[in-house]
Amino acid sequence: MDSRPAIALHPFETGMVDLPNSGARGLMLNALPGMRRPEGFKAELALVQDLRPLFLPLQTTGHEISPEPEGSDYDLSIALCGRHRRQNELWVAQALERTRSGGLIVVAGGKTDGIASLKKRVGSLVELAGSESKYHGVVFWLTRPRDADDAIDALTPPPGLVDGRFVTGAGMFSADRVDPGSRLLAESLPADLKGAAADFGAGWGYLSAALAERHAMASIDLYEASHAALEAAKVNMNKVGPDVARRYFWHDLLAEPMVHRYDVIVMNPPFHQGRAAEPEIGIAMVKAALGALKKGGRLFMVANKGLPYENILKAEAASYGELAQDARFRVLMASK
Repeated sequence: MDSRPAIALHPFETGMVDLPNSGARGLMLNALPGMRRPEGFKAELALVQDLRPLFLPLQTTGHEISPEPEGSDYDLSIALCGRHRRQNELWVAQALERTRSGGLIVVAGGKTDGIASLKKRVGSLVELAGSESKYHGVVFWLTRPRDADDAIDALTPPPGLVDGRFVTGAGMFSADRVDPGSRLLAESLPADLKGAAADFGAGWGYLSAALAERHAMASIDLYEASHAALEAAKVNMNKVGPDVARRYFWHDLLAEPMVHRYDVIVMNPPFHQGRAAEPEIGIAMVKAALGALKKGGRLFMVANKGLPYENILKAEAASYGELAQDARFRVLMASK
């Protein structure tokens, strides 16, 4: 189980900070399943989780939950930080922005995820009240100053811009450039594509934009687990293919059923959930994609060389083959 909730709540359990009273309003950014409140922790928590696979189990906890921060003047904010520096800074900025003056802000993360650097960065902008190492992580806390505008501005990353036109954001996959695997896939797609298309794991919309610009698609549906990335995709798709119908689904492809069927599906499936490679994620996405194809429909995907996708394609597709490759990637095609 992820230790970040325990790291964040450690100061409350040990009395280093006061437990919030009944009636207190709290905000938890990047909330994670499995959190156990310390005895006497009575604040009403509003949870924020951008990733659909984590959002769904949090819905069963009885807390208010949303994919983006909402509300203001919270008495307490907790940020559970991850691996992306700019995303972590954004969560701290959001905590500062939405916590009342004099309220408590707690920030926690794993030692291998750069939490020490974040602590130093935040401490250079606002005074920290304390910190502690626990469970292979670090937690630090501060009282929200009356004037936090400069710190909020410094910690809020500007929107990214890729190839001079694609809007991206902190923490998104390939936020600073077009992923080379996705580019190879887009360049390898055959010219005869038409009908209803879907982009599985659409991110900020690069492959969908390529379909809309270069192919005679009637419609494109974008499926993405990150709410923020899907919002960026909406902006990017508004710039291309005005005659192509499009829909957007904040969706967990591994857990939520597919309703629609497609002539074409494109995808660059993820194969990491943490630091270690987990090709099972990609295999499950291949299964979901093949199940969502119409009879005669085609799946086009790109993958790092060496990932074991041929077995699932051989077992569940009517035919499959390789369209292209370079030093790192292979583009595969399968038909239903």
